[in-house]
Amino acid sequence: MTEFLGWLPELLVAVVASVLAITLHEAAHGYAALWLGDDTAKRMGRLSLNPLRHVDRVGTVLVPGVLLLGQLLTLGRVEFMFGWAKPVPVDLRALANPRTGMMLVAAAGPAMNFALAMIAGLLAHPLLALEGIAPREAMQVGIHFIQLSILANLVLGLFNLLPIPPLDGGRIVAGLLPRALVLPYMRLERWGILIVLFGVFLLPRLTDGFDPVGWALRNVVARGFELVLRASGNG
Repeated sequence: MTEFLGWLPELLVAVVASVLAITLHEAAHGYAALWLGDDTAKRMGRLSLNPLRHVDRVGTVLVPGVLLLGQLLTLGRVEFMFGWAKPVPVDLRALANPRTGMMLVAAAGPAMNFALAMIAGLLAHPLLALEGIAPREAMQVGIHFIQLSILANLVLGLFNLLPIPPLDGGRIVAGLLPRALVLPYMRLERWGILIVLFGVFLLPRLTDGFDPVGWALRNVVARGFELVLRASGNG
């Protein structure tokens, strides 16, 4: 019981940071579609900042839960979180320019995540101004929340830019392809998540030295993290 209570701040910080990143990512898709003329998400009650409306049992509960518990049990802290939400419905026929509209709606999610990462970096300034005034434990939780918020948003935004349907990057690529190639390319959508899960979680365990997640965290996300800190004036 005492050990669990020791994990509780880490647990809450990781959950809140991840939920905000995922919820606002999906809401951005819905608002972008509405702005471009499609009110499908609004009519279906998905144009919402309520996280429960965007919950996917696997992507929002199972995968983050396994990662969370696995890290707490093995490391005693949370260093990496990942998940996804139920996609916001979009009717391309309602958009004035379906191809361009699809690209803009898809790009809105990662753009929101990158904006949230920057906002989290900026929040470090008022938090650090409280150093010596606020309790040390509260400062540690606040700093860790900012770190995990930047990390969660960078991971979610960059991951979704992978050019694999149904990820946002796949939809952006579909909007750029010649019309004759769009349908064959989008047929990958039914297998897209399985391809990603296989490449991210299974293949590294079946091959020696192949770790795309570790490579991305070390080379792409780490540099993005440093860029956010510098751009937000944190050195």
